[in-house]
Amino acid sequence: MYNFHESIVNALRPTLKEGVRSIILASPTRTNHAQRFINHIRGHHAWLVQGPNKATFSEATEPASTQSEVAALARTPMFHRLISETTSQETENLIDILEKRLNTSNQDTVVLYSLKETEDLILGPQKPGRPKAEYLMLTDKHLSDSPEKNRIHRLMQIATNRNVKTRIVDAESKAGLRLTQLGGMVCFARLE
Repeated sequence: MYNFHESIVNALRPTLKEGVRSIILASPTRTNHAQRFINHIRGHHAWLVQGPNKATFSEATEPASTQSEVAALARTPMFHRLISETTSQETENLIDILEKRLNTSNQDTVVLYSLKETEDLILGPQKPGRPKAEYLMLTDKHLSDSPEKNRIHRLMQIATNRNVKTRIVDAESKAGLRLTQLGGMVCFARLE
């Protein structure tokens, strides 16, 4: 069982490196496969459930061992609810990181609020000693109401291509309300 769980963690690593932090575990009803996997993670991979880059896990009690079962699961209202809850928790984790960055006196972190500053950082040359963008977050309302939609979409595409994690947050959520207080868009970076 240990090797099986380790193979799952190893299969998740590339996805986690891309910034995905919401994971739904599907296991048949009347089994404890998902709980045993989460216990394995807590015991052997605490970095997955603790710290600033922690992942959020949810459990679906449906079989999903074939592509057709996964497709059927993805169409259920329960799955959509789980996705919403899990990504909401992931966004809350990102807001926690943002709050820590805002409240730190560390000179190695940078938080940007304007489109121009964010474009300069992300679109500019990637030189040593220059901050490297880590996250670009904005609310769906900011994106839909902005007269600069095309610039923002272009920026988000280039940011994704440059391995900057991007998130569009529901403006009505707790995280969205906090982003709205900061202007609707935030980019945080770290000096390397």
